[in-house]
Amino acid sequence: MTTLAPRLAAPRTTRWLIRLHRPALLVWTLVLVALGGALLWLWGPLADASAAAFRQIAACKTESCRYDQASILRYKDVYNYVTFGVLAVPFLVAAWAGAALTGRELEQHTAQLAWTQGVSPTRWLATKLALPAALVTAGTGLLVLLHHQMWWAAEGHIDTAKTWYDPPTFYAGGPITVALALAGLFAGAFAGILLRRSLAALGAAVAAVGALWFGLHQALPYLWSPVTSTASLAQEWPSGAGIDVSTGLYTATGKHLANPFCGSTISKECETLYERLGAVGWYKDYHPLSHYWPLQLTASALVLAVAALLALAAFRVTAARTRAVS
Repeated sequence: MTTLAPRLAAPRTTRWLIRLHRPALLVWTLVLVALGGALLWLWGPLADASAAAFRQIAACKTESCRYDQASILRYKDVYNYVTFGVLAVPFLVAAWAGAALTGRELEQHTAQLAWTQGVSPTRWLATKLALPAALVTAGTGLLVLLHHQMWWAAEGHIDTAKTWYDPPTFYAGGPITVALALAGLFAGAFAGILLRRSLAALGAAVAAVGALWFGLHQALPYLWSPVTSTASLAQEWPSGAGIDVSTGLYTATGKHLANPFCGSTISKECETLYERLGAVGWYKDYHPLSHYWPLQLTASALVLAVAALLALAAFRVTAARTRAVS
């Protein structure tokens, strides 16, 4: 009988967890349905109508032409709303995890009561995190996949479509957002255990996700070796579109100089300045489209490493505090 007890306890604990957080599960389902439906709408009818409007513009041979401007604006507006909706998911997960998953139970002492009923603190936390982690990964992954496919379907057909290196588009359509959602879950759980106050844990978890995202955005251009494009001083700028790393002047020895923001050598003043600096051309370090997946995967791996550390910290603090109490 004792060997069967742990096996039977797990399903009961999972069912109890679902009942306890049924409102959150309902809200999560509504979020997925709403954002997923909007993404499918963008992928299909809205994209078709907007692309048709741009074909009308391209076929226009006179000064005044009629085209479906409303479809173009509608696609643009819905795209922006849905993209930022997908990007908000990690913050929503972090807020819920901090306020309800651990913080509220420790604040109301229901967790401590569970620990006296034969459920160890470590097992309690593992059960708390396992199902939400699976649901967050699956749900956020679905939204990210739909966003990625929707954007690629519009590429080359809708003139006002965002570029792949537009920051909201880049993040909303890649696995980085899934990794951030998991980091938000573990940050919320850790904040709840550490602070034992639902409101304080909510704020700390949301702030942690914001700080992690900000740091990642600053580091992103340096996570992979960029390519370099050059141009003569007679030109305004080197060619190449993507995520910029650095731009400026270079000398005959290959030394990079800061951009003085003067312009091309069409201007005599600029030509004199460049001669004094010893500059022979422009350089631009950037990430082209071929670096999309290397950047996405490298950044995702870093965020997942942070998420793992947050989860480990949550378990360590739980174990330390329960030992101190006992």
